[in-house]
Amino acid sequence: MRLDGKAALVTGAGSGIGKHIAETFAAAGAAVTIADLDGSAATDLAGVLRAKGARALGVRMDVTSEKEVEAGVAKVVSAFDRVDILVSNAGIQIVRPIEALSLAEWKTLLAVHLDGAFLTTRECIKRMYTGGGGTILYMGSVHSKEGSPLKAPYVTAKHGLAGLCQVVAKEGAPHNVRANVICPGFVRTPLVTKQIPEQARALGISEADVVSKVMLKETVDGEFTTLDDVAQVALFLAAFRSNALTGQSIVVSHGWHMQ
Repeated sequence: MRLDGKAALVTGAGSGIGKHIAETFAAAGAAVTIADLDGSAATDLAGVLRAKGARALGVRMDVTSEKEVEAGVAKVVSAFDRVDILVSNAGIQIVRPIEALSLAEWKTLLAVHLDGAFLTTRECIKRMYTGGGGTILYMGSVHSKEGSPLKAPYVTAKHGLAGLCQVVAKEGAPHNVRANVICPGFVRTPLVTKQIPEQARALGISEADVVSKVMLKETVDGEFTTLDDVAQVALFLAAFRSNALTGQSIVVSHGWHMQ
């Protein structure tokens, strides 16, 4: 699967899943923009990719800021003349029971996941409409399909992304724009690693039990989803060239959630 001639914007790409997707897209021939709240991480990764022969740009982007998103997408278009692929991946996690969750925490998490997805979609889809089409990928979760204790705003946000995706798929179809949601299980990223002691304290169990009895309990093989598992699905969806696959939520979870 190749992405030659395509320009991709990946948010939250300074580390974790987003970083691996950016690296995978670059290896497949795409010009890649790494957007991250950590501007140094974004520019550093872009430099690494350019050293390998890829076309890459790093930009600092707070996806909750309308001005920063507008400016960031403008930089992508200035550098590569187009935006063909958006991976809306930026996200945070807050592990807290509802009764201990503040309104500020609720709003912050929803802003990153949902406002960020909306703002980046709005800016990129304008260019896709005038540029002949494109692909928008949202980073959902198995929590786009079901709930878990201690994650009310996260589960709410991930369900919301599935709804946004379906609207974008319907609105975008006449313009050759497709949209899909990738729904990973637990991937051993810094975001997930941080959750293990947090959940152990909140649930009163050991960290080992959090991994085996909470995170991986429903998988078929007791394995974490890998960065490459997710990146290869992203590559497949980005390269898919017809409306046969749009408006879908693709679960990548070692069987945790089955439809």
